Amino acid sequence: MLKPKIVSPKQFIHEQPIVHGEAFGVLCWNTQKLTETPEFQHTLERVLTDFPCLFLLLQEAKLSAKDNWLLPHWSYAVAPNIQTRRSIYGVLTASQFAFREAQARLSRKREGLFATHKSYMLSYHALAEGGSLLVVNVHAINFVRTNQFSQEIELIKEDLLEHKGPLIVAGDFNVWSRQRRLSLLQFCQSVGLKQAIMADPHLIKTYRQHPLDFIFYRDLTLQETSAIDTSKVSDHNPLYARFTL
Repeated sequence: MLKPKIVSPKQFIHEQPIVHGEAFGVLCWNTQKLTETPEFQHTLERVLTDFPCLFLLLQEAKLSAKDNWLLPHWSYAVAPNIQTRRSIYGVLTASQFAFREAQARLSRKREGLFATHKSYMLSYHALAEGGSLLVVNVHAINFVRTNQFSQEIELIKEDLLEHKGPLIVAGDFNVWSRQRRLSLLQFCQSVGLKQAIMADPHLIKTYRQHPLDFIFYRDLTLQETSAIDTSKVSDHNPLYARFTL
């Protein structure tokens, strides 16, 4: 049902590698399928003015099936999880650094409520001194039993264990129970990820008092963080983190 049948939309226009010591911002946001609305686009423009970023990680992005979404100055790739005749939905990773590679993934399980998959994106970004930064943009599966959730997280782990350089793993992890939160914690420990603790944590989307959105990292220096109040746009607020390599 609604399983995407197309090649992942992408646009690669940058050749700039990440230089050692360079600072860059990361914005992570579940957009509630509102990316094509004027309200969302105006808010995103304002947020990026206040919180300059070189990585933009969106979940529940919606794009027209016929036209590119309005990111003319970004390189980007999309991992769709739903396709209709008019629209594509999924996670979108955009950057103003070069993409070396982008790999779209679908969950093996379908969500019980809607019988749809979830998706995540692995993107590799060249480092000036060799190697690459791996960025993983995740919208974790929901409406399944905890053991099935854990199995899907383990699939992401298999990809990360093959990567020897710096990592960013971010998105909406749907960890709305103690058991799911523990599974995510074990995943992070197994691949050496640290959590970027947000300033203003009360602004992070929660369900059953559990935060849903996270930014994790490895082999990077965290400089600052913020959860940003944009509650009039999406039911999630964006998370921001600034790193140096």
